[in-house]
Amino acid sequence: MQIVWFKRDLRVQDHRALANAAQRGQVMPLFVVEPEYWRLDDVSCRHWEFVAEALQDVRADLAALGQPLVVQVGDVVEVLEGLRKTVGVDALWSHEETGNGWTYARDKRVGAWCRTHGVPWHEVPQHGVQRRLASRNGWAAQWDRFMAETIIQAPALAPIDIDPGPIPTGADLTLLPDGAHARQVGGRTEAQGLLSSFLTDRGRTYRREMSSPATGARACSRLSPHLAWGSLSMREVTQATWARQRAMKALGARDGWGGALSSFSGRLHWHCHFIQKLEDAPRIEFENLHRGYDGIRPSAPDAERLAAWARGETGLPFVDACMRSLRATGWLNFRMRAMVMAVASYHMWLHWRAPGLELARLFTDYEPGIHWSQVQMQSGTTGINTVRVYNPVKQGMDQDPTGAFTRRWVPELAKIDDRFLHEPWKAANAGAVLGRAYPIPIVDHLSAARDARERIWAVRKGQAFRQEAQGIVAKHASRKSSRKRARNSATSKQLDLPL
Repeated sequence: MQIVWFKRDLRVQDHRALANAAQRGQVMPLFVVEPEYWRLDDVSCRHWEFVAEALQDVRADLAALGQPLVVQVGDVVEVLEGLRKTVGVDALWSHEETGNGWTYARDKRVGAWCRTHGVPWHEVPQHGVQRRLASRNGWAAQWDRFMAETIIQAPALAPIDIDPGPIPTGADLTLLPDGAHARQVGGRTEAQGLLSSFLTDRGRTYRREMSSPATGARACSRLSPHLAWGSLSMREVTQATWARQRAMKALGARDGWGGALSSFSGRLHWHCHFIQKLEDAPRIEFENLHRGYDGIRPSAPDAERLAAWARGETGLPFVDACMRSLRATGWLNFRMRAMVMAVASYHMWLHWRAPGLELARLFTDYEPGIHWSQVQMQSGTTGINTVRVYNPVKQGMDQDPTGAFTRRWVPELAKIDDRFLHEPWKAANAGAVLGRAYPIPIVDHLSAARDARERIWAVRKGQAFRQEAQGIVAKHASRKSSRKRARNSATSKQLDLPL
């Protein structure tokens, strides 16, 4: 009996663990719903609902192959032990996972159980992240080789006499509804539709429209939650993108597709690049990447500021619009993700961990490796990235010049003239609105930004800081040529990691 443990790989196509297991014997495809995981402070009901929809699709696909997905609820070690005693376990198969600290510890326990009972555990790579990486040299070339490999077809499976079990609801897991009334739908069918519509229609304006939360919602691929939970493999998305690039080149297309597809293809690399950082340094989920920043911010967040930022009640209209939109939809384009995190870290002067957890719960596409790498980057604690203190007023004027997005999510400002929408405190009728229908700004964003810059840059002085930064570059930085790195530095703040 070959147990194939599904984790963040909810598909049957291009699933090497499933295909390899099927060559060795009878296969039980298994997903374990772990209640302890779903009680963690970085997960939420919207995550589970998305996963449950994906499980419905993968169960149907597996049933068509011969054996539907078996879903059991409990501690995974206890579930495996129960299966060992009832049906026997000759081998355990799964994809490698770069998850949060809890899943890392959980996998260690699974490994110990396997060793105790002489059960071989075959973990195979799922995308471009490499285990036990000695050096970043050659990483990009290895990524290209991995993505170019032949897509693995789903194998036929023999049926097993076992109850597949129900897929729990959020209520079954005692998860509280979190207001994501417009979140994305999970499952491979939905993912395939998004990939097709992006590569043939929506993606043409990707490069031009990704920076605005209004236009980016359509122009971006919206594949990030499906990549986070594996409804599509990174290889499938990459090869489909390469094929579309070749087709457009053959047609001599000059209507924006060339640049859009080139940008998107590059960001597929960045997806794995950032996950690799957490794989190589799991501590960055909890600790500053550069230790020179230890203690610079209070370890306990200002509860009032954190709550106002999380609810979208800071008094900074564009920031509040972004946070309210995110709470309702589970998605936000990357530039705005960077801005809201920067406002929490610099203007509110909150340690990145608390707002990072809030965003993790809100992002339907929460991918721990990308998330914690980016949280630290936008908080200025990596020691190697440019410190970007976004001006939330300027961002509103640049990315929402008509005010349509802000007015949709902050209707309290209906009586404020368009000229002052992003700075309502300057309007003649500010006194009738601020402090009544809408909050007075919780901070003066200009002086708060100035103070934050001074504090952050003060840490960067000195040889000790530079020496540690050099070590971080050696271990974690991209190996692009200096010319490419210089060219990309101006656009890296637009990296659309939500894709």
